[in-house]
Amino acid sequence: MSGSPERTPGDPVLDQIGPALSRLRRRTPASNKDLSRNLVLNVIADAPGETTVGGLAVEMGVAQPVASRTVAACIADGLLRRAASQADGRRTVLELTEQGEAERNRFAAEQRKAFEEITAAWSAEERVQFARLLTRYGADAAAWSRKQAARRD
Repeated sequence: MSGSPERTPGDPVLDQIGPALSRLRRRTPASNKDLSRNLVLNVIADAPGETTVGGLAVEMGVAQPVASRTVAACIADGLLRRAASQADGRRTVLELTEQGEAERNRFAAEQRKAFEEITAAWSAEERVQFARLLTRYGADAAAWSRKQAARRD
């Protein structure tokens, strides 16, 4: 083998993962502004430590000026605030405000409602199993991404 992972039975469905994830992203019931704000709020809330604009840009996979504009809009809307780093007072980090946490919860409630409508024909067990696996995938993807970034550094 040439260093690639061994292909497993079920390849046709596994080959559809990328397009399926892309379709999920496009079908999220929100405006583009909401999608960007939701992503920013979740990245900051889920970060294992302090988040800077540069770190946010890396995590979002965008250029720093794009992240800066999104952060500026979130600050203007009262969703984020800048604060001095507790680890290094020279650095500025981003924190969710109370309003930012409320907005994050609103997004989550909208997404749950959409999920329940989309999966209305699924059994309760299928819904829970899918939710658990998707949540696990997200956590594992974040860990994988951090490892990839560490290798590049």
